[in-house]
Amino acid sequence: MSLSMYQASVPVFIHMLDNLSAILGKAASYAETKKIEPGVLINARLAPDMLPLSFQLRMACESAKYCATQLAGMEPTQQPDTEATFADWQARITKTIDFLKSLNAEQIDGSEERTVIIKMRTQEMRLQGQPFLLTFALPNFYFHLTTAYAILRHNGLDIGKMDFLGRR
Repeated sequence: MSLSMYQASVPVFIHMLDNLSAILGKAASYAETKKIEPGVLINARLAPDMLPLSFQLRMACESAKYCATQLAGMEPTQQPDTEATFADWQARITKTIDFLKSLNAEQIDGSEERTVIIKMRTQEMRLQGQPFLLTFALPNFYFHLTTAYAILRHNGLDIGKMDFLGRR
């Protein structure tokens, strides 16, 4: 049995965003218990030249949504960046998951050879759907998830690998 483009993308994004939501729930409780201003964690960085947790959360959501829209042949949508609290970020994750759940396999399966154009600040990349998913979209998504996890862990949140991977 082969793995479809849909199976390799949308359910993976949903599962991992659910895990991110659970981690953020723990972060909100941690901030409250330890009397830490939530903005301190939301703006925390691993290194001075890295972008903060808020950026990592935004990019995890946007990269999942962008990948799914590209594979489905849809125009990517942008959401305003107005999140300031853990509740705001939970709402954004929920909205992203709801969007992903609105997609079906028929929209994405068969996109292995669809041309995806990735517009970056200084260049444009063209990839076929399967290499886009496997060598760009999934690694980018996991990079931002892992960085968000690492920022919170670095700031004392008691989370481990099973929080990242989620319960099965």
